[in-house]
Amino acid sequence: MTGPFNTPAAPVRLVVINAGVSDPSSTRMLVDRIAQQSLDRLSATGHATSLAIIDLAPLAVDIAKAIVAGFPGEKVQAAIDTLARADAVIAATPVYKAGMSGLFKSFIDLVDNDLLIAKPVILAATAGTARHAMVADEQLRPLFAFLRAVPVPTSIFAAPEDWGAPELGKRIDRAATELAQFVASGVGRAITNAAWDGYQHQFAGNAPKAERAAADVNFDTDLMRLATGGSSVE
Repeated sequence: MTGPFNTPAAPVRLVVINAGVSDPSSTRMLVDRIAQQSLDRLSATGHATSLAIIDLAPLAVDIAKAIVAGFPGEKVQAAIDTLARADAVIAATPVYKAGMSGLFKSFIDLVDNDLLIAKPVILAATAGTARHAMVADEQLRPLFAFLRAVPVPTSIFAAPEDWGAPELGKRIDRAATELAQFVASGVGRAITNAAWDGYQHQFAGNAPKAERAAADVNFDTDLMRLATGGSSVE
């Protein structure tokens, strides 16, 4: 594919958030399968691709320090910067006691609310029992909806008995296809380009289009007019 003036389009940046902590990690094995299928599906739509994996286990202490301090250190900030540059995301967590990993949630708590606006996300979870199969949809889906990301329709869950089942591969392929088609449509970028000023943003945040100085702030939006005591109707 080419961009304006026939220059090559930038590669689609796929970023994985992996909260698995064991070695080997079933969560990491699952995201590796999802990522490879997603790259294949993106390539089939004519996109060049790149892949970055954020393994949270080595960052666990730094994430805890950032939660306490109220701001991320260098390593966590680098992970957030990597996520900010993503065009598409795979988010995967192990399930503990019927809930997403505390490490996963702590990292997401450090992410700006506007970092993932309109970016497609594949949601994935692993557990030792099929009793946790709904965690991705019941917990991860509303979490990423709050962040105004776009979780694809198909979530992926793997318990021990799923690894050899063809159904897991089919779900991975379906989710990867949904992700690739969303990226290929350009809808996410169109949404942010057309509606960015209508969202509430964190000043000097990590989102690429975040306002970093007073001169960057657009005061002529409904939200800003209301905030300054005016009316949302001109």
